[in-house]
Amino acid sequence: MVNAELIAVGSELLLGQIANTNAQFISEQLAELGINVFYHTVVGDNPERLKQVISIAQSRSELIIFTGGLGPTKDDLTKETVAQCLDRRLVTDDKAMQQIEDYFKKLNREMTENNRKQAIVLEGSRVLPNNNGMAPGMIIETESHRYILMPGPPSEMKPMFLGEVKPYLLKDFNEPLHSRVLRFFGIGESALETELMDLIDAQTNPTIAPLAKEGEVTLRLTAKHRNPAEATKLLDDTEAKISARVGEFLYGYGDETTLPQVVFELLKDKGLTVASAESLTGGLFSQQLTDFPGASALFSGGIVGYTNEVKRDVLGVEQRILDENGAVSEACAMAMASGAAEHCHADLGISFTGVAGPSLEEDHPVGTVFIGLSHGKTQVAHAFRFNGSRRGIRQRSVMHGFDLIRRYLLEKSPFEK
Repeated sequence: MVNAELIAVGSELLLGQIANTNAQFISEQLAELGINVFYHTVVGDNPERLKQVISIAQSRSELIIFTGGLGPTKDDLTKETVAQCLDRRLVTDDKAMQQIEDYFKKLNREMTENNRKQAIVLEGSRVLPNNNGMAPGMIIETESHRYILMPGPPSEMKPMFLGEVKPYLLKDFNEPLHSRVLRFFGIGESALETELMDLIDAQTNPTIAPLAKEGEVTLRLTAKHRNPAEATKLLDDTEAKISARVGEFLYGYGDETTLPQVVFELLKDKGLTVASAESLTGGLFSQQLTDFPGASALFSGGIVGYTNEVKRDVLGVEQRILDENGAVSEACAMAMASGAAEHCHADLGISFTGVAGPSLEEDHPVGTVFIGLSHGKTQVAHAFRFNGSRRGIRQRSVMHGFDLIRRYLLEKSPFEK
């Protein structure tokens, strides 16, 4: 298995003037070919530092890919430095020179002398034509390494990679990667890793890569196999082992899937409608659910009620509950969910009440949250304690609300229509 390393050359990258999107693109492309990328390096326009970077790369990688530093200016020194490291001469490529001259003629501009520098290549290299710019790319093969040099501008590098470099690599490296992303909610990254530690430690093929995102965790399973059916079997077997331990937290698949989207589809598939009563979240649940086209078929309506008077007079929460239990309580959350379903004529009702901060409410600390669910005579409420900012507490409350609906729709028979 070949190991690849990407070296981006350009002081503008180190200064943060531009983002190194080339590395992301090339890594994605190499992953499709089953080529491991273990290192990304960014180095400025300095030949001595670039020599050091090349020396390190040679000690740990067989395929070394450079982007940038092939232009006409004095600080474009990539090919000159690589030539020194490989003890190769620099020569002018006639085809590249002709292409550069034709470019200036087409624009009716005089070509400055320094542009001739762009047609210089390493002797013995395979020259890659640049159909979107002037500086050609190069491929150099030695007994132990392969070096690929491409221009820095993405508009030139990407088509060169796809048109020239990728076909070249396909000849020798083609063990495609097959990936599957599992999305989890309600379990933290550390807890998930603890449950799966032996699987992660023993991973070979497929590999298991955890990634914490805002409010959730994903696992990317990656299998290497030339046969897609065999790769799918490898992924299925690994997913089955994971699901046996933490399947209750698995809510979906893919890079783009969201928990609100999954709940939206579940409601639609089951032909159920939902209404919301939001005190803590101020309509955030309603807003996220109605972001999807066709929401009117399953979202009956929402009531934002912050005062006790609105909870009592609009949602129908009994004064006794407000007096004895308070607005921030399980009893109030259940009554709010029931009132939302009744007044909006929905199958399900969900409610949010709690303390988002910055101060205490009814002696409850900031982050105290109750979420109620109602379906006919079935009413439940769940208590949570969240940390973080006011915005974070509200957002986490909404996501846990979606997760509660998901769990009940999948597991609780009273919620089947």
